[in-house]
Amino acid sequence: MRPWDGIISEDEQKAYRAAGFGRAQGMGARPALLIIDIQYRTIGTQPRPFWDSVKEFPTSCGEIGWAAMGKVVPLLDCFRRKGFPVLYPHVAPKVAGEGGRLAEKVPAIMTIPAKGYEFPPEIAPHPGDALIPKKHPSAFFGTAMVSHLIDLNVDTLVMTGCTTSGCVRASAVDAFAYNFKVVVPEDAVYDRSRVSHCVNLFDMAEKYADVMPAAEVLKKIEALPPRVPARAAE
Repeated sequence: MRPWDGIISEDEQKAYRAAGFGRAQGMGARPALLIIDIQYRTIGTQPRPFWDSVKEFPTSCGEIGWAAMGKVVPLLDCFRRKGFPVLYPHVAPKVAGEGGRLAEKVPAIMTIPAKGYEFPPEIAPHPGDALIPKKHPSAFFGTAMVSHLIDLNVDTLVMTGCTTSGCVRASAVDAFAYNFKVVVPEDAVYDRSRVSHCVNLFDMAEKYADVMPAAEVLKKIEALPPRVPARAAE
């Protein structure tokens, strides 16, 4: 069973197969982990049902975000152990005049208190991780992301975080356009809408990314040799 079964009809899935979509790209040898917007503002300070969580932060996805974060933690541990890069594309605190068109569509983003922008300790950055503040959905638009990835000699991006239909998808499309391999652990990303989550996973799987359970991604990362720092290789 895939997350989108029962939402995307069998006929529609067959149509993509007939057209040749959905082939696997495979995992490269030099992956990086992207932890996209896993902050208290998207999960709440405690795991709560959605309707309770949005009372704390209007942008929270609630307890489903906590469940997804639980799938991110083993991936993060593995990446650190292997010496693979970890990058944090994240929304920085907004001040008046910075909201742009998104603030017009979702005014609540301008009301998030400072606590909402903090990272939960389970997945908080370590020294040496790259923090990538962004003002738009894509981790690439208007940021130094590509410069970091080139410097790190990365060929594959494992994308976790939220939302599946927003910042994860936008980042996956841009990463694909830059010719990076893209892997999306389907249960390590989250969205406030289950339908939107599943439909976007399907669309990414057909066009832009390899989509699979986090446990399968973890096995692939574990099988790779550790990263050799550039200086040690000289």
